[in-house]
Amino acid sequence: MAEPSKVIHIRNVGHEIAESDLLQLLQPFGLVSKIVMLRAKNQALLQMEDIHASVAALQYYSSVQPSVRGRNVYMQFSSHQELTTDQSSHGRNSDQESEPNRILLVTIHHMIYPITVEVLHQVFKAYGFVEKIVTFQKSAGFQALIQFHSRQEAVEAFGSLHGRNIYDGCCQLDIQYSNLSELQVHYNNDRSRDFTNPSLPTEQRNRTSQQGYPDPAGLYAFQQPGASYAQMGRAAMIAAAFGGSLPHGVSGTNERCTLIVSNLNTDKIDEDKLFNLFSLYGNIVRIKILRNKPDHALVEMADGLQAELAVHYLKGAILFGKKLEVNYSKYPNITPAPDAHDYLNSSLNRFNSNVVKNYRHCCAPTKMIHISALPQEITEEAILNHVSEHGSVINTKLFEVNGKRQALVMFESEEEATEALVSKHASTLEGNTIRISFSQMQSI
Repeated sequence: MAEPSKVIHIRNVGHEIAESDLLQLLQPFGLVSKIVMLRAKNQALLQMEDIHASVAALQYYSSVQPSVRGRNVYMQFSSHQELTTDQSSHGRNSDQESEPNRILLVTIHHMIYPITVEVLHQVFKAYGFVEKIVTFQKSAGFQALIQFHSRQEAVEAFGSLHGRNIYDGCCQLDIQYSNLSELQVHYNNDRSRDFTNPSLPTEQRNRTSQQGYPDPAGLYAFQQPGASYAQMGRAAMIAAAFGGSLPHGVSGTNERCTLIVSNLNTDKIDEDKLFNLFSLYGNIVRIKILRNKPDHALVEMADGLQAELAVHYLKGAILFGKKLEVNYSKYPNITPAPDAHDYLNSSLNRFNSNVVKNYRHCCAPTKMIHISALPQEITEEAILNHVSEHGSVINTKLFEVNGKRQALVMFESEEEATEALVSKHASTLEGNTIRISFSQMQSI
């Protein structure tokens, strides 16, 4: 095996695979600072920000086969310790190469429909908090500078949106990192906007009519998350996280957000345990156990795709000795009430950050749980003491990723692992609030 390096060498990169697809594979482990596509050889070189990130990525993919758009790709450390600027051009001229930054420079190609601040905000806000947008016309065409709250949000947006179309077949996004450190916005109008300062003047002028053009609220895949993989947006990001396409049987077009869950074990279930399980598949808005039918509960997810993933993966799962029935409810949402537990602003919702990583780890219950946010000095014995009441533990492994302690615990059955997850996710262990999800690894 080659000497560890910040640079990862990827083989079997077909012509259909874009830079953004490869970025999706590696971004969960850290920032990708440089990339070069070797199209003639069906290969690519990606440089991580530090060696810990590249080691963590290759450790993970040593047990999980990476796949992009249905094609298996193969990773190893590169013989290069660094990529030089002229090697790595992101497909652009080397003098345009810049390091990841929270400000993106976006050029719109094939602009059949007019693009405004509102349209750009609708597109980019799916990846984080957009602080400022400035648009302008240059010789290269219509361009915009988009400032995110954090660099990681900008990197995620770059990886998901570069090369995609805003509208079907037109308005293609060409993204690179800006060298600016802060955008200056003087007016809030359809050409510039400071979302952190709504009191700026509008610079009164006549707004041009956009009648006859698509309403930005109807952008493909933003209001309808999964119209198709070719249409860009959250669905494209999610499909990329799943390796190129949504899981077999998941359409991505469901719009119903509220689920009815039945056949619950009334002696052992409560709203927080249901939250711990359903939050694996999306953010939870509210949960309500029905008082007149205590083995039934309503679970409202943040959007229709997340609800569809929960139905897909949890229907028929065993929880506390009962086989769960999970279906779409006739109610569009759960009305706020004293007996409805509200999780809308909960910091425990898993999809508030690392969205791509969380979708990548969506799966049906398995025998193996993955525990993170552990104390640095934790022992395997302490972890066992914490979870072993829920079943027979076959094996455990304590390890470190990017300096953070994590663990794998394998139970004898999926049911036992599920009970441990719903009972102990977000519990306190030696002062830390731990996080638990299912692992797709078959053995330790």
